[in-house]
Amino acid sequence: MQDFGQQALIHIVVHVMFLAAVWWALQSFKFDLFVKNPKSPQAMLLMIFVTIALAYLVSSFFLQYLESSLMLRYIWQ
Repeated sequence: MQDFGQQALIHIVVHVMFLAAVWWALQSFKFDLFVKNPKSPQAMLLMIFVTIALAYLVSSFFLQYLESSLMLRYIWQ
């Protein structure tokens, strides 16, 4: 049961870490080229949704890669 708790903590930390990294990376992206009013609440909400979606994709890839690499030790058993 303790392993599930540790795994949940790792997932939460990784998701939050990549959420912050994607938000930071998107700050250099010019959203004003794609939206009518870049300072509007709708544009900010769009940026939040894009950040969440990209962070989820990147963190899911990272966690699946980590899980797969940890399972490689069972090949030779």
